[in-house]
This record gives sequence, structure tokens and C-alpha cells, in this order.
Amino acid sequence: MSRKITIAIDGYSSTGKSTMAKALAQHLGYLYVDSGAMYRAVTWWAMNNGWIQEHSIDIDQMLHHLPELSIELTTSSEGFMDVWVHGEKITDAIRSMEVAQRVSQIASIAEIRHFLVAKQQQMGLEKGVVMDGRDIGTVVFPQAELKVFVQADAQVRAKRRFDELQAKGQIVDFQEILANVNDRDHQDTHRAVSPLVQAKDARVLDNTQMGRAEQLTLLINWADQAINP
Repeated sequence: MSRKITIAIDGYSSTGKSTMAKALAQHLGYLYVDSGAMYRAVTWWAMNNGWIQEHSIDIDQMLHHLPELSIELTTSSEGFMDVWVHGEKITDAIRSMEVAQRVSQIASIAEIRHFLVAKQQQMGLEKGVVMDGRDIGTVVFPQAELKVFVQADAQVRAKRRFDELQAKGQIVDFQEILANVNDRDHQDTHRAVSPLVQAKDARVLDNTQMGRAEQLTLLINWADQAINP
């Protein structure tokens, strides 16, 4: 039997990291963890409790209640990942523009990152895991046998996000989404705690002009090389 490894996939927002990570995990029979969904879940939870207002964040209340926060990730029979907070399914709710506009801000809070990193590391203790996010290869699993850094042109990423939200019936504005993509890039790469950076030993995947099938073929190739060096 092949040895099990840890695969860390990092990169910019709206590059399709989660889609490719999930497909790779299904191919390998590995556990898939979308770390970004966990940060979105915290953001939704804080918004739902009124701790995030239009112009303010009550960080003290968030951190006071953080130890009580229950986040669960489950996989449906169709292979889709569902996100639950205190038993409530919030898979669709965390993909709203309102959450997207706040998540990078919440993810920059050191205590929240430490809280979620500990949970993520626990999930990957037995290897056989594909996890995607912003700091998986640099902070969560620095010893991962395969690290991938995903990037793509901002306009292309905004168009993908625009199409995704429109397909869900949401009324969205392309320029607003593009501004959000650029803003998240800036926040993710400039935050003081665990900024988005390419790990020195990561393989770069630029999918500006790549389709999903081509990306998956490349990732499977890289995974095979890492599993059987």
C-alpha cells in the first residue's frame, strides 16, 4: 500500500483551490479540508451574533466566546463538503458577498488564526489529507510532502467568482467583485500574522488559462511523485 502524505494547497482567493483540492482528495481517497471555509464560518458566526457591524468589529466579544465555537466539516454522499456551526448547516450562507467582504479582516486576528490552526493540525495528524488555504504549507503543515501555490490573473478570478454567484441566483456587480478580489489579495499578503506567501519548496500552479481537468492531471502527477519519490 502506498504511504500516505500531507498535501498543502495555498494561493489567492477565487483561484479554484477548493475545487481542485477536493477533486485531488477524492482521487487519492484522502480527507479534504477547506480551511478557508473555517474562517468564513467564524466570520458568519460573528456577523450572526451582531459582533460585526458595517463600520466596527467587537473583537473582545468574539474572542470571549471563541472557545465555545463549534465548527464541523462533513462530506456528503455526493462528495460535497458541508459546514456546520453549532449544528446549523451554513454551507451556502458563508459564500455570500457580505461574508467575503469581511473574512480577510477576521482571518488577520491572531487569536482566531491560532484557534483554527490548532483544529486544522489535529485534522491532519494521521496524514492522508489535502488541505487548502492561505498558510497551510507555511504554518499549518510546514513539513507537508507536497506543497502547491495557486495563482491566476485577478480579472479571471473575478469573472469566475461572478459566474459562480450568478449561477446561484445572486445579483452581483463584476466591478464590486473585482475590487473585493484585489482587496482580499492585499489583506491576505500584508497581514501581520501568517500572511499569504509562497513556501520556498512549493510548486507553482498558474491556472489563468487552465481548465479543471488539466489542473487535476497535473496535481495527480505531482502527488504521485511525492508519494513515490
